[in-house]
Amino acid sequence: MIKPALSRRLVISAIGVALAGAAFAGGMEAERFSASEPQPHMRLAIESLRAAKNHLKEATPDKAEHRVKAMDLVDQAISEVQAGINAANAH
Repeated sequence: MIKPALSRRLVISAIGVALAGAAFAGGMEAERFSASEPQPHMRLAIESLRAAKNHLKEATPDKAEHRVKAMDLVDQAISEVQAGINAANAH
């Protein structure tokens, strides 16, 4: 059985990998946003996080509550990215 602290690190690492992948792929995808879009990479990060959450929702639920916790952490990450967009746009 995976210890809770290790499980949390794995989830955070998985989110980090997803964001890194989004950043890598986002270099080209960012061009699909209009030139007036102030935060194209942050918007792509939100899209990637939403896609990750959808995958978690579709996964089988027998994960000893880790899947639910991962979805909560993804929601927190989405909120933080949105807060970053809002803060950048306010300046």
